[in-house]
Amino acid sequence: MACMACLLLALAFVAAEAQQMQSNISRGSSLTPTTNSTWLSRSGLYAFGFYRQGNGFAVGIFLAGITEETVVWTANRDDPPVSKNATLRFTGDGLALPTAESPNYFVKSSGSASYASMLDSGNFVLYNSGREIVWQSFDHPTDTLLPSQRLLSGDELFSAKSEADHSTGIFRLKMQNDGNLVQYPVDTPDIGVYAFYASSTGGKGENVTLNFGADGHLYLLNSTGSNIRNITDGGFPTDEGKLYLMRIDADGIFRLYSHDLKKNATWSIEWVSSKDKCVPKGLCGLNSYCVSIDLQPDCRCLPGFESVNQGNQTSGCERNFVADACKNRNENFTYTMEELQSTTWEDVSYMSLRLSDKDDCIQGCLEDGNCEAAFFDGTNCRKQRLPLRYGRRDMGTSNIALIKVGVPTKPDTDPRIVQPGSKKKGRTDILIIGLSFTAFGSILSVISVIVLWKQNVWAYKRMSAVNGDLELNESVAPRRYAYEELEKMTNNFEEELGKGASSTVYKGLILGSQKPVAVKRLEKVAAEGETEFQTEIRVIGRTHHKNLVRLLGYCLDGPKKLLVYEYMSNGSLADVLFTRERQPFWEERMGIARNIARGFLYLHEECDTQIIHCDIKPQNILLDEFMCPKISDFGLAKLLKADQTRTTTGIRGTKGYVAPEWHRKMPITVKADVYSFGIVLLEIICCRRNVDWSLPEEEAILDELASHCFENGELGKLAGDEEIERRQFERMIKVGLWCIQDEPTLRPSMKKVLLMLEGTVDIPTPPNPSSFFSAI
Repeated sequence: MACMACLLLALAFVAAEAQQMQSNISRGSSLTPTTNSTWLSRSGLYAFGFYRQGNGFAVGIFLAGITEETVVWTANRDDPPVSKNATLRFTGDGLALPTAESPNYFVKSSGSASYASMLDSGNFVLYNSGREIVWQSFDHPTDTLLPSQRLLSGDELFSAKSEADHSTGIFRLKMQNDGNLVQYPVDTPDIGVYAFYASSTGGKGENVTLNFGADGHLYLLNSTGSNIRNITDGGFPTDEGKLYLMRIDADGIFRLYSHDLKKNATWSIEWVSSKDKCVPKGLCGLNSYCVSIDLQPDCRCLPGFESVNQGNQTSGCERNFVADACKNRNENFTYTMEELQSTTWEDVSYMSLRLSDKDDCIQGCLEDGNCEAAFFDGTNCRKQRLPLRYGRRDMGTSNIALIKVGVPTKPDTDPRIVQPGSKKKGRTDILIIGLSFTAFGSILSVISVIVLWKQNVWAYKRMSAVNGDLELNESVAPRRYAYEELEKMTNNFEEELGKGASSTVYKGLILGSQKPVAVKRLEKVAAEGETEFQTEIRVIGRTHHKNLVRLLGYCLDGPKKLLVYEYMSNGSLADVLFTRERQPFWEERMGIARNIARGFLYLHEECDTQIIHCDIKPQNILLDEFMCPKISDFGLAKLLKADQTRTTTGIRGTKGYVAPEWHRKMPITVKADVYSFGIVLLEIICCRRNVDWSLPEEEAILDELASHCFENGELGKLAGDEEIERRQFERMIKVGLWCIQDEPTLRPSMKKVLLMLEGTVDIPTPPNPSSFFSAI
């Protein structure tokens, strides 16, 4: 009997070993998205492998034992999806996709890995030959915790972008070193003003961890093992048919979920960090605020603003057509203050005044060119610049937000603007027809007035410069001037504004109105035929955007070729950026960068004829009286036909800003402009020239210095004495480094650049700009 018992024990041991081996993954194993795509846990509840994301596949851990796909961990979550032809291999160093250059590791072990296992706890583990753990997914959580998993002191969970996109979103939950469990928006420092949830356990012990029990109990333990706070009470059923997970969701709230495995059930919410879905800061983007409607969050724009992207609430709002003087330089503006009651916002005021009268606060902001909004609480008036963020409706506050809004005004007696009863042909006929139906009642009268107002704006904006003012012009083309006119306007080219390699710019005054203009005399244009020159003038003359200098006219008189532009009173970006006493503050510089990007997005993707500027540099970006940047100098611009995406041309542009493909005689695309913009962006960030040989040799070239400092974690060297939030500074440097990649296809489009500058998309870590070519 004893021998029989020993035999049964041995068989049981062998069976257990065999069962364990069946759940192990041996070194050399591989997965592909379409065949053999996962490694299952022993019960089949969890799987490690490929799952569908967007147009490709991601690698992660998900619940395979339920019908509702639930991802609990994602590897390299901010990398683009891989194709269906990818192969994930398990080697001694971890799990990687082999590439021609080097393996792309999804899991990197701390020691030589011999085998792996997908456990029924949801933990994917790599072991060495001594059965010691050399890597486990529980140590690297993304947005989810599973029972028995901990969030260690100093670690964070980051929300996903959406339920369908598991890349890093805009919220984080941090187990702070001071013992406090706190939620923040991403890219903010760990300070209370940015928190929107906290466990209030700061200072109650060292090395505090967030723990997750099998019964749904979330609690905090200090280094001695003492429970210092219950996040949830726990005590939920723990039978084998019940599953729990805790997740920080894409909306910024973290929740405890349960799922009954015995029934055809869905996830149930057992606990939430907040029932008010407007609590997470940043749920609504810049210049918008959150309102709860039927317990669901709704993002509203500030008065005078409209949504940047109707389908994406986090994209925020921008000034609408009539409110932004920077967009409507042809309009005369008066400013008013619109009130917004019962809202709270981030307070980054640059000035606080002790005032008890709201009207005094309004007047103080109206008279201050820097003030774009003010918060009034009955005793203080706090002036702010845009953008406003972290707005939400709060009926418990007496705070009044006062928003500066521009309203266009035009004299009613101006004969050049179409008036009621006008006999002019064209679209004004619509107006006459509308007015003729007033007998039908007041509603149609109101409609007619609206049509009239819109028609007036339309007519006003379709005027071109002549005799000091504007006249109706169907072609919207620049006016052709006689050379003698420009001589008189510039007083025989007396006052020089600036000089370039092939042109000189003079200040002029339009005859009659004395309105200032900039007259650019081209001196080296022999290679340009008259037909091509005139074609370019007409195309560029029809490009109308708030961030492009408006071309008012031109002169083509034999060899004499001149351009007439609107006058920019603050000179060039170079004048401001590289003059210490004129340098704008960080937020103003970032606003300038975003507006420049908007101008190039228009040239590249939104105007009728795609334009590659070919000569982007601070000297060619001018600033009006409102410090609104406008792109100028299209003398080297290349116009692409409708069926073109690239062109071949000789080297253009300015040394230090020219993309590498110019020198390699490669076809040029809009990505050449992206490269030059990246150099300018680094100059804007650091307030210095890209090439400055007055500095030590290792610091003389800014783009090389920025790449070196980024790779070595020494960005403080670039910031100088200015106090800039570290995450914001790093984010902007990353945008610049992506733009100046040697390989054009690696550079983002200008649309993606703008999204990155606005903070609405995540920015992966850029490679060394020259690494692509140094590797081949």
